[in-house]
This record gives sequence, structure tokens and C-alpha cells, in this order.
Amino acid sequence: MGGLAALLLLAGAGPARAQVFLAARPNPEFTIGPLFMRASVSPELQAATLDILWSLVIPPTRSGSEIAQDLYLLWPDEVDGLKTPGPPDPTLARYVEERGFIVTGEGRLPLSVQTLYRREQHPPEPVEGGAPYVTFVRQGGPLGLTAPVTYVRIPWTPMLANRTFLVRLRMGLPRLVKPREATWVENAFWGRRHTASLTFNDVRPRAMFPLYLENRHRVIRLADEPSQLIINFAHAGTLKIQDVFPQTASRRKSETLESTEVVSLFLDHSEGRTPQVLTVQFGYYTGWQSWAPVLIPIAFFILGNLAGPLVMFVVRRVGAGLAGRIHVDPGGRAERHTGTVIPRETLARLEPGVTTHEEVLRLCGPEPEEHERFAAPDRRVLIYRGRRVVPRRQRRFGWIATVSGWDVEHHEVELVLERGVVQDVQARVRRTHLAQPEEATR
Repeated sequence: MGGLAALLLLAGAGPARAQVFLAARPNPEFTIGPLFMRASVSPELQAATLDILWSLVIPPTRSGSEIAQDLYLLWPDEVDGLKTPGPPDPTLARYVEERGFIVTGEGRLPLSVQTLYRREQHPPEPVEGGAPYVTFVRQGGPLGLTAPVTYVRIPWTPMLANRTFLVRLRMGLPRLVKPREATWVENAFWGRRHTASLTFNDVRPRAMFPLYLENRHRVIRLADEPSQLIINFAHAGTLKIQDVFPQTASRRKSETLESTEVVSLFLDHSEGRTPQVLTVQFGYYTGWQSWAPVLIPIAFFILGNLAGPLVMFVVRRVGAGLAGRIHVDPGGRAERHTGTVIPRETLARLEPGVTTHEEVLRLCGPEPEEHERFAAPDRRVLIYRGRRVVPRRQRRFGWIATVSGWDVEHHEVELVLERGVVQDVQARVRRTHLAQPEEATR
């Protein structure tokens, strides 16, 4: 299940943010290390800021002056927001245009150096002119328009060869954070979720691969130094991280930044040019969304207890309405009886002074309502009560008929017996009209 979740996370992550360093001359003898790629994400989710910090590891048989050369960076996306004043480098634009690409943007990125060991607080020292870049795409071809790619030239500075300094390249990435597809219910209750990815040595983007293939002999390898991919999430109090890939990545609170969650992955230099990826699926919630994990179960519990009586009430109301207007009579008997209704023919067979108590029970039924008086022990009264409901049918379709109303007859027969013989018979019938048959049985 963990592997499947990781594959799904990568599938929905969109293009990974990767980088490849190139030297100006082929087969560089030096390596890069340490290397830190540090992205900063805030709840506004606008252009994220990326800092790339690194130094060079030079063989002991070489000096910094011997390997001095410009470095180049291939970045598979556009950059925006953070720029340094200065004219663009026309050689970069000419280089990509000669290979059939179309320039979509150019300028200069902030470049600086900072010391590692100075005790007092010392801000990074900017490199004059920054790092010129060009952003380009390719149109046409069998697969159509490509995603943008940025080619950056990093001018040589002696600080690159000084192990007590780190060079920092800063850029703004408007598309580092990708929205994750979700239903409106998920967005309403849990907030919008996003995915952020950083990758090292990934050259799969279509506009990037031709340049990598042409210059693969200039690729600078990773040194045996502690290098990391890092994503800082500000406002950790309103942050919810759903998933992190790979599982070896670490999560912790920042030791120096206030209310910041840090997700990091150490790069393995033994992987060579194999892509190494760090992907985080996350979301920022505000207000009542922070209470959603508690409120939603409570709401379901309350609704579950209220739904039963509410559904039964609606079913009864609807069922009663249908029963009052539709009559189903599969047996051909339209009338409905409750209690005991004695037919007139049976009443005619009850003769005062002749019919006995046993004959009354046989003719009228064995369970009458019986009244006696202590003052007259030989005298008793038997009462039979019953109701008969008759529909006023309009249209008939086989067993089903529409009904305009119901006629209800309330029957009551009172028999007075003395010494076990009938002395008097009283029969009363009361008729009413109802809209629904259930009312007749109340």
C-alpha cells in the first residue's frame, strides 16, 4: 500500500523541479559539494523562493586558478519575481535559438556568497551583475509546445573554490507549487491541497533533454559531501502535510525559523545521474477548517440520530397521502373491516325470548364486550363494535384504483340477555367521510 501511495503521489505531482550543473569545459575534474536546494513555501502559495547553495570540491592536484571557468545551470521551468538589474546576456539567447528554441524571457538572477565560519552576523555579499539567464520553449514537433526551461550562466568567482564560502543563487518559481485535483466538498471541508517537488539530476523535460544530451560530457557530478533537498513551509500552525515521498525524507520543526516545518532529503552521491526526488503533498487550512476532523464526525453522529425519525416521518406522510388516493385490491374486496360488524341477516335471526346466549356467541362472535350489574345478576348486556371502510373509487386499472375519499361506517350492536335468553336487540350505525383510511382506525 505504501508503494502504491508513493506512485500515486508522483503521478499527481506534475513536472518535477530539477537541476543539472554544467561546466564550461568538458570532463570537469571538480565536483559540487555540499549542495543545498532550499525552497520556501508560504500560505499565499504565490511564487515560491528557491535558494541553491553550493561549493566546489577541487582535487588536491589542482588549484582554483587552474579550473576557473563559468558554470551553467539547466532548470526545467520558468523563473520570475527575483531579478538583479543589468542587461541580459545575448550569447545565451543566441545559443538556444541556434538549436531551434524560442526565447520567452531573459534577465539576471541574484547571486551572492556567504561565509560559513564568521561568528558575527554577516549578510551574503552580492556578486556584481548576478547570474544572466534565458528562458525558452520549443514549438511544433510531434508533441507540440514544450514546458519552459531556463539556462543560467554563473560567472566564475574565486569564492567558488574557497571551502569556507557558499555561493547562493536565488530565483522565484511561480509554478513550484501545483494544485491537487479534488472535489468541492474536499476543498470546502479540508481546504485546497497542493504538491511541491524538488528533484536532482532529472533531465526528462522535452526542452531540457536535447541540451543535456549535447552537453552530458560537461555535467558536474555530486561530491561525497552532505547535500540536501529542502522545502520550508511557513506558518506551520495552519499546515497539514498529507504525504511525503520518499519515506526516507525527514520532517522537523525549524531550529532557526519561527513556525516553520522543514521537509528534507539527503542526496546520495552514489546514485550518479539517477534522478532523486522529494515530493510533499500538503495544504493550508484556516478558521473552521482546522476543526473539521472533530466537527465532521460529530455532525454525522447528530445527523445519523436525526435522520431515522425524519425519514420515518416523511415516509409516513408520503405513504398516508398515497394510501388516501390509491387503493390496491388484489383480492377483489374493496372494503376494510376492523372489530366485529354483524350483517343484517344475522341480526334478523336473533329473536327476543328465544335465542340463547350460546346461539348469540355462535352467530355473532365469541368475543363480545360484556356488562353485568351486581343488583341484577341474571341480567347481562353483550356489545359488538366494528368499523367498515369503503373507498369511493374513480378509475380502475386492474388491482389498482384511484380514490376520491373513504366512507366509514361505525357499527354497534347491543344485546340484552336475561337468564341466558335474548330480551332486546339494539343496532346503531354511524357514517363519516375521511380523506385517508388510516384515520378510521384511530
